[in-house]
Amino acid sequence: KVKRLSLCLAVALTMITLVGCASSKSEFYTLSAEAPRESVSHGSPVIVVIGAVTVPELVDRPQIVVRAGTNHVTIDEFARWAEPLKSQIPRVFVADLSQLLNSPRVSTLPIGGDAVAAWRVRIDVQRFDASLGDVATVDVLWSVLPPGKAPPITGRTIASEPCAGAGYDAAVMAWSRALATVSRAIATGIMPAPPP
Repeated sequence: KVKRLSLCLAVALTMITLVGCASSKSEFYTLSAEAPRESVSHGSPVIVVIGAVTVPELVDRPQIVVRAGTNHVTIDEFARWAEPLKSQIPRVFVADLSQLLNSPRVSTLPIGGDAVAAWRVRIDVQRFDASLGDVATVDVLWSVLPPGKAPPITGRTIASEPCAGAGYDAAVMAWSRALATVSRAIATGIMPAPPP
């Protein structure tokens, strides 16, 4: 009798847990391209190929990871990326750089034209974190390999953007703006400003 009661109780608790999980709904988020402050293009459209992007293992997961303290992060099971960051971040750079360079020939794969004439961009995201309701930060090492035998142009851009609200929407928008700052630095490496 006691075993049967324990079994019934265990089944009831399992059902309550399953119903609770079923009622929780995941939200999915994507990074977005940001309109550039100004174009840096001064001539004919350039060909740019964005190579593979590396991201820290901590954030290389479907769940969004946010900072809750200096040594404390929160991984939310119900706030998720719609696609991996390794796919989203290059897509955002392609869209941002296309606008900044005023070129339809920015891609993650060589598209048409002379591959030898392409500028090749490598991106290593060192830091990609945010505190909800506070600030989102990216720290990116990047290099641009010009066409021909010119030496690579390298840089490091650390960009922080305030979150305009306390939720994940605001953090994702702030990350998108921070990536746009990195895009502007890369665009200037490809097309430096003309002398005054």
